[in-house]
Amino acid sequence: MSANLKNNFPKLHNAMWPGLVGKGSPGAEPGIDLDTMLDLTAKAQVNDARFDGVDLFLFDPHVSIDIDDDGIMRLADKIRAKGFAVGSLVAPVWPPTGGGSAMGSEDDRKKFVTQVRKACRIGQKLRELGIRPTGVIRIDSACSPADWAKDPQSNQRRIAGTFGEACEVAEAHGERLAAEGEICWGGMHSWKRMLELLEMVDRPKTLGFQADMAHTLLYTMGYNAAEDAILPAGWNGSDGAALDSALKTLTDALRPWTIDFHVAQNDGTVHGSGTHDKTGHHCLPKDPKGKLDITRHAGYWLRDGEGQTTRATRHICWDGCMFPNAEMMKSQTWNDVLSAMVAVREAHGWRE
Repeated sequence: MSANLKNNFPKLHNAMWPGLVGKGSPGAEPGIDLDTMLDLTAKAQVNDARFDGVDLFLFDPHVSIDIDDDGIMRLADKIRAKGFAVGSLVAPVWPPTGGGSAMGSEDDRKKFVTQVRKACRIGQKLRELGIRPTGVIRIDSACSPADWAKDPQSNQRRIAGTFGEACEVAEAHGERLAAEGEICWGGMHSWKRMLELLEMVDRPKTLGFQADMAHTLLYTMGYNAAEDAILPAGWNGSDGAALDSALKTLTDALRPWTIDFHVAQNDGTVHGSGTHDKTGHHCLPKDPKGKLDITRHAGYWLRDGEGQTTRATRHICWDGCMFPNAEMMKSQTWNDVLSAMVAVREAHGWRE
């Protein structure tokens, strides 16, 4: 890789939540604290490239959703000292983290919106402190596809209503929301249902789509929604033309809504650990079983139908959820991740 990089946008971020997601519960690996995740990210270097920032999960023990103003200032100072900006924030909208199902009872939905409000407050404060120039608040429906399927039409309407209320909160704080396309969330478990939900809420200036390459591959395969599969049944990765065609269909539908993007690899399987449901299997960037050409396939999201860069996301993030701790503690892991991120930016980014 050349030491002279042509592009400096989108900025390159690393997700901090892989230190927590799928970890810390009985039978799972222990969590990795925020300071360690920041250190691992700061030490990564590929020629003259480093990570520009981090995306955060607003949940203990990383960042309390109830953090006070002084705590937010200390958090900003800690992250700034590493040379990082803060980007997107994950709101803890799930019942085990203090939230509630977006299609649940009135109390459940109130808890969901309350968590979004708290996340938006933190995001706004970080912007005011000058450390968060880009990013959104990430949400999902906080309910399972199985529960959703008991009454699809009514449940989809309830989720849309809850997301609409969350949009009102976000707008009051100058924030935008990104709904994470992931097969383990009811009403968002297929690409067609995800698109339907975005259109039902119909707040494109406030609510957009968060695309993760590992999860959206499973959209094309029809995991949890066989009726919405784009790839043929039994696809095993050998037919690259079929994947390219499927990704074109998928991205043509969801790219116009995409405001947050995760670079990732997937081997075409699902994976879960701890209390986290099985979802897209995040693989190491050089995993020989990976089905994606990370650099080329990222372009399906980052370039429009005419091949022009959309510039819809001013930073992109690596998501390595549920990697084994032994891999996460290796410096080579993060150098490989950074190398993949730089390649995406060089292929599909721009200079300012």
